[in-house]
Amino acid sequence: MDVTSTSGLSAASALLAAEVVERKGAGHPDTLADGVAEAISRAYSRYCLDEFGAILHHNTDKTSLLGGSADVSFGHGELTAPVQVLVNGRITAALGDHAIPVVDIVTTAAREYLASALPLLDVNRWVDVRPRLTQASSPGAVHAPDSAQHEASRQRWFAPRTLDDLAERHRLFSNDTSAGVAYWPLGTAEQLALGIEEQLTSEAFRAEHPYYGTDIKLMVVRHGPRVQLTACVPQIARETPDLETYIAHRTQARDLIAELAATIAPEHHVTVAINTRDDDTRPELYLTATGSSIESGDEGVVGRGNRANGLISMLRPWSAEGVSGKNPQYHVGKLYNLAAAEAARRLHEETGLDCAVALVSQSGRDLTDPWQAIVQASGPNPIGAARVRRVIADVMEDLDTLREQLLDGKLATA
Repeated sequence: MDVTSTSGLSAASALLAAEVVERKGAGHPDTLADGVAEAISRAYSRYCLDEFGAILHHNTDKTSLLGGSADVSFGHGELTAPVQVLVNGRITAALGDHAIPVVDIVTTAAREYLASALPLLDVNRWVDVRPRLTQASSPGAVHAPDSAQHEASRQRWFAPRTLDDLAERHRLFSNDTSAGVAYWPLGTAEQLALGIEEQLTSEAFRAEHPYYGTDIKLMVVRHGPRVQLTACVPQIARETPDLETYIAHRTQARDLIAELAATIAPEHHVTVAINTRDDDTRPELYLTATGSSIESGDEGVVGRGNRANGLISMLRPWSAEGVSGKNPQYHVGKLYNLAAAEAARRLHEETGLDCAVALVSQSGRDLTDPWQAIVQASGPNPIGAARVRRVIADVMEDLDTLREQLLDGKLATA
């Protein structure tokens, strides 16, 4: 592992630092796509571990959702066409003669996740799951006349005869040349975006305020102590009998957000705008049957929304990798982003400095030995290379804990 440690990172807490931060809420179509992809990977991995003691090759990180259509009016909302879940990817369908019920695993996991995320969506009636899966190998399996006795591992990548055909069981290596990027701690705008959305989509809040949906989007812009926040908050049609009620709930949501912002960032001046596209005279309003725009033509795609830390921070380092749905065993696009986040946290705890970490993989290299590790810290001096190397090595040696958190659903990927 080549280690580069530099200084010069702007501290997130610096008074004059600017932040532009977006958070797509729990019911946003992109967040739903990430959630579906990760739920399928998790369910498939559990099945494989229970049946075989190992996770077979799979990736569902190209999953997308196509919105349905809905009939919405004050006091009434119902779907008229289903949401389509396009599960695009590759999944091992059998280990030797043991066939895996892939379609059942995929369909059940997708519907269960959407039922949990959108309780008002009748997933048996209005969710159409379309698995579009292959078992084709990536490039690398070169067929040669004398290869009968020495088949390339790629030829068995998605068609293993036994667990011995899983190359990673012999040597765990990076599947790609990629990079994982993360930083710590969070800035004020990031804390606002996360804290407000998590509160507004929590079970307790929804139980107390059943008229709000979860397809919430927050855009937070901060310059010094001045914060401007725009929120889009849907309302549930059957809980909203008329325009006056909608307006009252919209005003209430703005006030609740302002109160939360004052609690999270008491030393900042926060102004809140809400549902700025609403036109009360027409009316054109953010009124929904299920609380999400996925019911009415919107689309969701894995990796298009929040990064692994739950945020889209425009002025921060970040990776374009879609983390959700990747195999937790060896996919560096998943593991290195999450490992970088843990390394940044540990370095901050040890030094008190703001830290950004980039872990760069090299295809075929040992998974726990990144090709490059780059750390940038706040303050005039870089963190010592020996400390950086130790912390990152400790994190990489603890990938099993990270995998367990992923399989238990305790570690977010979007």
